[in-house]
Amino acid sequence: MSSDTLLDVKDLKTHFFTERGKVTAIDGVSFQINKGEIVGVVGESGCGKSVTSQSVLRLFDEKHLVKYEGEILFEGETDLLKLSKKKMQMIRGNDISMIFQDPLSSLNPVLTIGFQIAEAIMLHQDVTKKEAYERAVEMLKLTGIPSPEKRVNDYPHNLSGGMRQRVMIAMTLACQPKLLIADEPTTALDVTIQAQILDLISGLNQKLEMGVMFITHDLGVVAELCHRVVVMYLGQIVEEASVESLFESPLHPYTKGLIKSIPQMEGDRSQKLHVIEGTVPSLDSIPIGCRFAPRCPFADSVCLEKAPDLTETSSNQKVRCWHFEKIAQEEECYANVSS
Repeated sequence: MSSDTLLDVKDLKTHFFTERGKVTAIDGVSFQINKGEIVGVVGESGCGKSVTSQSVLRLFDEKHLVKYEGEILFEGETDLLKLSKKKMQMIRGNDISMIFQDPLSSLNPVLTIGFQIAEAIMLHQDVTKKEAYERAVEMLKLTGIPSPEKRVNDYPHNLSGGMRQRVMIAMTLACQPKLLIADEPTTALDVTIQAQILDLISGLNQKLEMGVMFITHDLGVVAELCHRVVVMYLGQIVEEASVESLFESPLHPYTKGLIKSIPQMEGDRSQKLHVIEGTVPSLDSIPIGCRFAPRCPFADSVCLEKAPDLTETSSNQKVRCWHFEKIAQEEECYANVSS
């Protein structure tokens, strides 16, 4: 593990105990995030993106309902899964912060935004109430909110959706965390505000040199913002690569399908968008072999019977597919014939 590695997730499994029995939502996930690096985590709804991020912060900390396996090493030494609840609470919001999808449900409607930001600062840092409020104003200014000295006394309902999301970002960055987890932070925002929030996260990433785990289903955002990409499907990583490699030469059929489904500005607009047939299976009915096999156009008997491992290729990509080399050769031959 490199000295620049901030977060090292090793063979993470998250089991939930339900009325129907044990359900494994995350099954053997491993990845790293380095200092100053933005890693995108992508996939359809239900693929395990949010559960992975919330497992990193142990937000499902009810022993009779959930069980974690594996290791989550923070800064090379601390295994987050072995910490006491009290120590874990001190890491949340201080060393590792998280932006959730819906800022309105994450903010207390009866408390001013200044109080909520200051409270987070006082919880983790040895500062006075006055110093905490001054920091809150600084953070609101840093996130581009106009007249922060006045806005600090506003309530969440006084702000627009974009403003509330900026408040959430100000709150998560108030203690200058080393790792920021952003769980689809622009989903409910219009396109203009989305662009502003993405620019803000990118700028703060460079300025503060913090690592970022950016969860999204939008590959356009990934191409613009991220350095590396982790593609998830049904609780497992099916491909991992640099942004350039992923878009230039995706290896897994699922990744290829996601990229093909992106609307194109050029070409024949009368053509229908590419569709990945079928839906993500339920966690209590996971296929025996490759989890993507029931939806994969390249699947054969091997795929249906035996699950592939995540394999590292000569191009430093990782892929979970029995036939990725054969598929790439067939597509290359087809492209040559077509041209």
